[in-house]
Amino acid sequence: MKRVIIALSLAGLLGACNSSVSEKKTDTNKELKNTSTFAFSDKVKLDTFTVAIVGKNSKDRQLLFTIKSFEGKEIYRQEIKTSELLKNYLATAEMTKESDKIKFLKEEISYFFEEHHFLEPAVTADEQPDKNVPDKAFYNELKQNGLNGFDYRLGKDQNVYIAWSEKEKKVKVYYKCC
Repeated sequence: MKRVIIALSLAGLLGACNSSVSEKKTDTNKELKNTSTFAFSDKVKLDTFTVAIVGKNSKDRQLLFTIKSFEGKEIYRQEIKTSELLKNYLATAEMTKESDKIKFLKEEISYFFEEHHFLEPAVTADEQPDKNVPDKAFYNELKQNGLNGFDYRLGKDQNVYIAWSEKEKKVKVYYKCC
């Protein structure tokens, strides 16, 4: 009888340990991924924006940004090495420990979908293209169709503005700057 009680107690302890460990992993993964919806490739229907940190160690870790259309088709994919993101901030911040780097990346994930990044519309009728507009025809297309845009940063001083091109049926950069 004693052996049965001891065996059940050990099984219970092991089960409790395993469940708390798996919950911890789930929480960490949740913090390294963020999702939002926004009318992007259509004026009304919502597309799904996802940003996540993928990779197991700091050498191969990447920030993966994708957009899936309201139809479920991936229309945009951008992979950014986290080492590049970190390099832009290491000079201005104390990030020598791996835990500091993870904390920074979690903040980036959270910041990615703040409201000011969702631009309604991408380009207003009175805006004029400048030297940071790579494709003036696309810029003018956006002025006419009124589709929304989105901006994100590749580093401390690099912002990319994207929108859906109805003519080319793909996501394109319409503005790139500091």
